[in-house]
Amino acid sequence: MFSSQTAKIKYSYNKIREVKSHRIGELFSAYRDILWDDGRHKYNVSSFIGEIDEILLGERFSAFDQSTLDNLIGTLRQRGNSNATINRKMAALSKLLRKAHKMGDIHSLPEFRRQKERAGRIRFLERDEEARLFAAIKSRSEDAYRLSVFLVDTGCRLGEALGLIWNDIQEHRVSFWITKSGRSRTIPMTERVKEVIKLPATEGRRPKGPFTKLSQAQFRAIWNDAKAEVGLGADDQVVPHILRHTCASRLVQGGIDIRRVQMWLGHQTLSMTMRYAHLATNDLDGCVTVLETPRCSGADSGGASALSAPPPARRGPKGEPAASKAPKRAKRSAKS
Repeated sequence: MFSSQTAKIKYSYNKIREVKSHRIGELFSAYRDILWDDGRHKYNVSSFIGEIDEILLGERFSAFDQSTLDNLIGTLRQRGNSNATINRKMAALSKLLRKAHKMGDIHSLPEFRRQKERAGRIRFLERDEEARLFAAIKSRSEDAYRLSVFLVDTGCRLGEALGLIWNDIQEHRVSFWITKSGRSRTIPMTERVKEVIKLPATEGRRPKGPFTKLSQAQFRAIWNDAKAEVGLGADDQVVPHILRHTCASRLVQGGIDIRRVQMWLGHQTLSMTMRYAHLATNDLDGCVTVLETPRCSGADSGGASALSAPPPARRGPKGEPAASKAPKRAKRSAKS
């Protein structure tokens, strides 16, 4: 207690907390199961955080300042990481630090600025490529073939398809509840999809969903063997996710507006769907018509071009030719 003639101040130490320091790896161990669901994404995040902790040399900190973040981004870029890869790693780090800050583990956060990404080329399957690849997959596994057809006609992610249960399929529509964005969506099914979700009549207990017999690892192994057989083994963009790109590309090329494509794919923002907008070439066909329209030449118009043609005659309020201004100027000149 401190007191004087003019003021009386009371100090309380009840809410003072000890300032502790933490490693990035320790924070991740504490909050990974809270922030990320089990799956491939969580595995990737674990790899990202491990690399960041290694770059920071296991440094312990109670505040993550801007210079530390800038040095981290610079090191990642020196290692050959693209801006898109840096953004994914920083998104994981930002999510972890915000949770640690909220829980009182650290007392200051840096400003995370998204790096500018270059629009890359989107690879999708042509019809003949799809036919050859799917035939090779079918020769190896009927279940993997059914899943491939489902993926290309619905545009869903591999994890979304594998997580389906029979209650998610109602009449002519399928609902995806376990999604990357956390937002469910329902889309109609093509006739081909309606056929491939039907399981062949076999003895034994019915599985939980149409594709639950397969795991991601099993499907990817079959996919890689099949693509090597049909001559696509050297193309590192021909991965199962290409079926989602293929679905989106066909919708846009078929004239479906970009907003509906966003709803079909379940993109959280329209900017994600805009990657396919350049394929909507039908919207630009009218430009060719304008450019190819022949222009009037001087010979066709009797030697007078449109630029040198006299202006149209001025009309009065009732359509009669307006009186010339020259005589009026002459009258005023005579009066003066």
